[in-house]
Amino acid sequence: MHKTRLALLIMLAGTLAACGESSTLQVSDGTGPSPKLPEPNKTLIPTVNIAPAIGWPDGAKPTAASGTQVAAFAEGLDHPRWLYVLPNGDVLVAETNAPPKPDDSKGIRGWVMEKVMGRAGAAVPSPNRITLLRDADHDGVAETRTVFLENLNSPFGMTLVGNDLYVADSDKLLRFPYQPGETAIKAAGTTVVDLPGGSLNHHWTKNVVASKDGSKLYVSVGSNSNVGENGLAAEEGRAAIWEVDRATGKHRIFASGLRNPNGMAWEPQSGKLWTAVNERDEIGSDLVPDYITSVKDGAFYGWPFSYYGQHVDVRVSPQNLDLVAKAIAPDYAVGPHTASLGLTFAEGSKLPAQFSNGAFIGQHGSWNRKPHSGYKVIFVPFEGGQPKGQPVDVLTGFLDKDEKAMGRPVGVVIDQQGDLLVADDVGNKVWRVSAAK
Repeated sequence: MHKTRLALLIMLAGTLAACGESSTLQVSDGTGPSPKLPEPNKTLIPTVNIAPAIGWPDGAKPTAASGTQVAAFAEGLDHPRWLYVLPNGDVLVAETNAPPKPDDSKGIRGWVMEKVMGRAGAAVPSPNRITLLRDADHDGVAETRTVFLENLNSPFGMTLVGNDLYVADSDKLLRFPYQPGETAIKAAGTTVVDLPGGSLNHHWTKNVVASKDGSKLYVSVGSNSNVGENGLAAEEGRAAIWEVDRATGKHRIFASGLRNPNGMAWEPQSGKLWTAVNERDEIGSDLVPDYITSVKDGAFYGWPFSYYGQHVDVRVSPQNLDLVAKAIAPDYAVGPHTASLGLTFAEGSKLPAQFSNGAFIGQHGSWNRKPHSGYKVIFVPFEGGQPKGQPVDVLTGFLDKDEKAMGRPVGVVIDQQGDLLVADDVGNKVWRVSAAK
């Protein structure tokens, strides 16, 4: 079949699918400690409801919650996705996108997904660098910008332990020497441990955080498929959080069955590790809710065999009911298809009191739901180390009146001044949310 004709047929099928299947529940129904989980609604062709990426018009910005204000901390970046604040207040931003992964776009489904991601703004070449932003005069705008590390391979997570800076590339965990105050690192990185990558690298983003004593590193590794359709051999070491010994590089699977964990952070009251996880697609606009959860050592969270505990996914073959019986439900749902990526706790925040105890979550936004979900930053209140109550919108207005994406929030972090920084990979900005004056 001629490629142009095939493209038209697929676009038509996608349009029909988007029209024929839509949510019957509100996003709020798929939110909280006990989300509603309707019966799966698997259609012949999955719902494709893309918010085309257009960027921000001059002078436009997101809408900030009452009592807060938002302004650009840095502009003109190239696909900024993840943030890290150094002890001296410098902000590192990973300017990055997917690495070459030719085996991930094979076949009609892969080709369609490649086009979908392109319209959503996720197909630009990866800059493969980390940029340093410095706001020396503390006016809320970074006046210094330097290339801190370059020639990386789709970098994402970053963490500093002593004078060792760790960067999670798409296929390895690297260590670089760092001296306080320096604006560039020229030394070559040392590989701490290889991570699953290769020509099939479906969920390519890898994140890293350090234990409080600095002896261990925790690395998130997403699955190599939606629900194991590339074969379980391709999932070796994936859909998991690794625990890596910092001194030796030896590693073990800390927790598994996590389809695509991205954000990781330590909850300040309990001291537990939490993560934000993207759940599976293509069984309806209301399934499956993405979630945040505490990460228990040795726990299995279901993927690919089940979701939200022991709800079996009949698409997966062969099944493993023994593992399903061990699957535990996550702590808190954050809505179906919201693509919740960023996660940071409010420790050190100087935002209004309602944002003083809980988690900020960057929701990148849906493609497999009608109507759209996500495309905002939310705050989940905590009490006693656990979520308590409904989320509160922090930043909204990333979609225009025509449902086009002016921006898409990703990484979130509290800076040294107690403000919330948000990476926007479609708007090519880092936003700063502060208390209103």
